[in-house]
Amino acid sequence: MKLVECVPNISEGRNAAVYDAVAAAAASVSGVTVLNIDPGADTNRTVITLVGDPEAVLEGAFRLVARGIELIDMSTHRGAHPRIGAVDVVPFIPISDMTMDDCAVLARRLGERVGNELNVPVYLYEFAASAPHRRNLADIREGEYEGLSKKITHREWKPDFGPAQFIPRSGAVVIGARKFLVAYNVDLNTLDKRLATRVAFDIRERGRMRRDEEGNPILDAKGEAIWEPGILKSVKAVGWVIPEFGCAQVSINLTDLDVTPLHVAFDTADERARDRGLRATGSEIVGLVPLSVILAAGRHYLAKMGRPTGVPESALVHTAIRTLGLSEVKPFDPQERIIEYRLGSTGRLVSMSIRDFVDELSSESPAPGGGSVSALAAALGAALASMVAVLSFTKKGFESKQGDLDRIAVRAQQLKDQFLAAVDADTAAFDRLLEAMRMPKNSPEELAARDSALAEATAHATEVPLGVLGKCSEVIELCREIAKIGLQASLSDAGVGAQVGRAAAAGAYQNVCINLAGLSDAGRKSSLLARADAAWEKAKEAHAAAESEILAKLRKDLS
Repeated sequence: MKLVECVPNISEGRNAAVYDAVAAAAASVSGVTVLNIDPGADTNRTVITLVGDPEAVLEGAFRLVARGIELIDMSTHRGAHPRIGAVDVVPFIPISDMTMDDCAVLARRLGERVGNELNVPVYLYEFAASAPHRRNLADIREGEYEGLSKKITHREWKPDFGPAQFIPRSGAVVIGARKFLVAYNVDLNTLDKRLATRVAFDIRERGRMRRDEEGNPILDAKGEAIWEPGILKSVKAVGWVIPEFGCAQVSINLTDLDVTPLHVAFDTADERARDRGLRATGSEIVGLVPLSVILAAGRHYLAKMGRPTGVPESALVHTAIRTLGLSEVKPFDPQERIIEYRLGSTGRLVSMSIRDFVDELSSESPAPGGGSVSALAAALGAALASMVAVLSFTKKGFESKQGDLDRIAVRAQQLKDQFLAAVDADTAAFDRLLEAMRMPKNSPEELAARDSALAEATAHATEVPLGVLGKCSEVIELCREIAKIGLQASLSDAGVGAQVGRAAAAGAYQNVCINLAGLSDAGRKSSLLARADAAWEKAKEAHAAAESEILAKLRKDLS
């Protein structure tokens, strides 16, 4: 499914009636979900996060821009954040099955429509930029709204779309396509904006101007200012004071998380603050954040503590929130602020208590059934491998093995989560098969549609247990490895993990076989069965070796 995110920033953060109405305009489009509305009173700015099908989001973004221009008068706007227009910036970000080029096309389509239909100047930026000097948002916004009347008359700053004239009420709109950007503020224990600005200059990629002893900029041979680069790449930062929070902040845009992760920005800001007699007391994420960013921070700080990082996802999220102080100035609810948690929902079956799951399993309902149980067994095997690895990690004498122990724990946690997802996926696949069976067959057309739906549903119902089966040998191998290098007092736990790993593989294999019986496409059936046979043989071989080694070690002390 194609998913795109759009994060319009509007120049209104104090009047809830206005920013709610602007967000509602986007939400009025079917297929658009407004994930977050994040207003700031001092910045007088609201960040609105939309997600959905590309065409739906494109229409939602247009309606949002139109409503924002209608309701916001820039001639009276005052706020701490740099801005150039009523609807200041509208970026498109690829989320699922979308390329950056796809998003750039959306940006250009929106820009053309806004310019032509709303008669507003539009600049394109980042991956949609029409020229290199327009790629950087800060360059487009330099001079801000107050300087736009002169800037727009210069040839090099003629808008990409819309009139080449200053519109006092609306200003201009900047539209583009970019990587996921995290707007992130680090809180300092001061109310001095100058100190926050110095820390910002220290860390941001652009750095600061070189100045002479009298404070004048040092110029090069061309008469241009010489800049002293900052510490972090792909980082933009300024310093400001937010009286609402009672502190100064280093306001940061992380434009490429692969280059500078969030936790690196926090640690570096804290280090530079301490060099200046300050310290970071917490931080604030504006809008939503990908789960991967929070998990990376959690692993980073656990590793700094000398703790294993192969722990449940919830533990990583908790560590990141506490260490970064994400709830210092505003509550940070991961269910509301992490994109994946907002878009996805925990499966019904894996959310049940053990008692409720087993009770439902034992009822007359055909699902959940053996496929879900096989996935659950695989998850339990992976969990045991992680448990033994984490238990061993902090024990005396295991220091030289910590790298391997953490590797095993991290991978086992990943597999565990994949198998848990398959518990509900298997039942959902069965339900889809039942729906196809219930389709009408009163005409040749209806019969053909039913046959096609049945074939696809049957193949899908086969792929889910096949995916579980394909990973079971890795669970068994992890249990075998941890049995060799891990805490020997937990040897039987590793052994049980290997046993349930084999049971999961056996169950998944049988589910593949029974589902394949209903597939009429002989070629497809043969291909899927060959994959299943190979995975089943691999799981049996891994189990035989693991069982032999583990039982030999367990029985050694009995003789």
